[in-house]
Amino acid sequence: MTRLWEKGLPLDQRVLAFTAGEDHLLDARLVSYDVRASQAHAEMLAAQELMSNEDCRSICDGLAKLEQGFADGEWEIRLEDEDVHTALESRLTELIGSAGGRLHLGRSRNDQVLTALRLYALDATEAVSRSINGLIEALSALASRSGGTPLPGFTHMQHAMPSSVALWSGGFIEAFEDDGAGLMAARRRLSKNPLGSAAGYGTPGLVIDREKTTQALGFAETQDPVTAAQLSRGKAESGLLFELTLLVQDLGRLASDLLLFYTQEFAYVELAADVTTGSSIMPQKRNPDVLELIRASGAGAQACLDECLMITAKLPSGYQRDLQRLKAPLFRGIDLAIECTDIMSHVLAGLTFIPENILLDEGINAAAEANELVTKEGIPFREAYRRVAERYNK
Repeated sequence: MTRLWEKGLPLDQRVLAFTAGEDHLLDARLVSYDVRASQAHAEMLAAQELMSNEDCRSICDGLAKLEQGFADGEWEIRLEDEDVHTALESRLTELIGSAGGRLHLGRSRNDQVLTALRLYALDATEAVSRSINGLIEALSALASRSGGTPLPGFTHMQHAMPSSVALWSGGFIEAFEDDGAGLMAARRRLSKNPLGSAAGYGTPGLVIDREKTTQALGFAETQDPVTAAQLSRGKAESGLLFELTLLVQDLGRLASDLLLFYTQEFAYVELAADVTTGSSIMPQKRNPDVLELIRASGAGAQACLDECLMITAKLPSGYQRDLQRLKAPLFRGIDLAIECTDIMSHVLAGLTFIPENILLDEGINAAAEANELVTKEGIPFREAYRRVAERYNK
């Protein structure tokens, strides 16, 4: 096996293990994206007459076979491969011969990994959006089942004004719709094609067509100038993680409400038995662990965002190996958001409100009473407020 940067010199195995890090494991989710980008790159080289059409066909067919072989479990990315890029190119050369060595013309691992990451992240925004849509459907179904059930509206953890399950659900529905819109906004930075920027300074002596790969890969635009590609790393990732953090925080607030409603003191809701856990010592317990873990997940989401922001905060321009460390928090943040959103949808599907347990404070209509005095007697609101306050604060 020959790594892409191999110069025939020995490499300390400890250095390999440290510098490759988790890449050989993390990159499993990038295989299909690196294949797509590599095929588009080969087709561009052939169109520019920098590669024969025959070699291009061999490369594209070989990459497709390797992608299928990976999906079928026929091979895996090993530590010795270092990353997906070496794993694919070395196996491609073994499969089709010397033509495989022509693929890397006009690109670097620096723009190669960034292209695969952006293609992956664009798909990830779609996956998270689907999860959000499922959550909104679950909340809408809950509102349809129990929307007319009265609830107290809380301020300062006190009964404040009348609300309902429909009104409570509607607030969270709008919050999650807003999270979905934020995700779509995060695609702006992700949809810039870095391929062909190579190590950040273009391809001296080669005339390549970056617009061709932009169109082939479905990017919205070509990132230009070439020096912008590496300088932009971390921004798109952090932008996406910021929106995911807002999503997970909204999930945490929903979980916090439900945890309060599930206490014996409130007993507003019943959870399906199969989403609760038990105690190792107390036979009677049914614990809402899943909601507690969702509530805690905001910390993890924000940690992923903070990690990305801090990695790039003080870097100079150009490629630095520090940027490799962006993968893990990006993947963790995406996985966490999808996992929490999907499990919340499942919890809501089996959740039932118990109207007979929901008692409203006698003063919960005080604001309505003050408004009624204004409309009936034409007095200033402050006068109406004072009269009602005197009645409830004796």
